[in-house]
Amino acid sequence: MMTCKIFFSLFLLLFLSHPNLCTFVNGDATLIKNTCKNTKYYNLCFSSLKSDPSSPNADTKGLALIMVGIGMTNATSTSSYLSSKLLTPTNNTTLKRVLKECEDKYNYAGDALQASVQDLANEEYDYAYMHITAAKDYPNACHNAFKRVNDLVYPTELANRENGLKHICDVAMGIIDNLINW
Repeated sequence: MMTCKIFFSLFLLLFLSHPNLCTFVNGDATLIKNTCKNTKYYNLCFSSLKSDPSSPNADTKGLALIMVGIGMTNATSTSSYLSSKLLTPTNNTTLKRVLKECEDKYNYAGDALQASVQDLANEEYDYAYMHITAAKDYPNACHNAFKRVNDLVYPTELANRENGLKHICDVAMGIIDNLINW
């Protein structure tokens, strides 16, 4: 998943360093506020975008790319967290199987978000929306894997990460709605 981070970083660097590839308008606080007003989680949207150093040079599509990048970071981080849990010594093979399934689901979420980057670049907003929706749904499969086993408890840390990724995806989809409706 480190490849996802590198790809996204290079992608953003390419667009920010070559202004002739696309035209960006100033992503000042007003643009960010107006963009975030149309998302499900205004505070998450606004704080995430304002804290990113590339947001002042981004247009709405650029803001969507920033949120997708945040989602990719979340998915990668969660996959790494699950991978570390798999290294913990335990005789519970069922737990290990479920953790591995969850790790795979978060890897798929990262892959789906990575695919949405290309969709956004090509202005194929419906496909970007579809890929982000898939990324948002992969954590459900992880949660359901825990539910299928009676004696396994869904870890609070994983539940928090699941909600975080879902909210990030909701924000990214809200920003894409702005692009579709313009």
